Amino acid sequence: MIVFDENIHQESLMKDVARWYRGKVLSIRDLRPGTFIKDEDIPHLLQRHKKATFVTINVIDFWRPTLAHAHYSIVCLSIPNDQVGEIPQLLRRLFRLPQFQTKGARMGKVVLVSKQRIQYYEVNRRSIQTVRWPD
Repeated sequence: MIVFDENIHQESLMKDVARWYRGKVLSIRDLRPGTFIKDEDIPHLLQRHKKATFVTINVIDFWRPTLAHAHYSIVCLSIPNDQVGEIPQLLRRLFRLPQFQTKGARMGKVVLVSKQRIQYYEVNRRSIQTVRWPD
């Protein structure tokens, strides 16, 4: 399951991802309909929906070591608001890399994706790993 943050849950982006991703593609609002969801509530909500990959451009609030948890992953995309249309392609490229290819490989990781590189840390390993995009 891929869960888009409310600031990027545009239907067109989610449909583009759903074309190639075999699981569910949802907005965070779909996990708790009819309520306002604060950023600090999202990790708890994700824990109830095991194996979810949360996607956001809110790097400031979600690229923190305290958020890593074995039941979910967080992908922070470091791109400006005017480039959110590139999210489906960035996710697809990320999910092709061995470290992120399967749900099992992604779980427990918090990932920071930029156009230059990928950084991530894991639940049991707080040191930040860096991966360069393949050519």
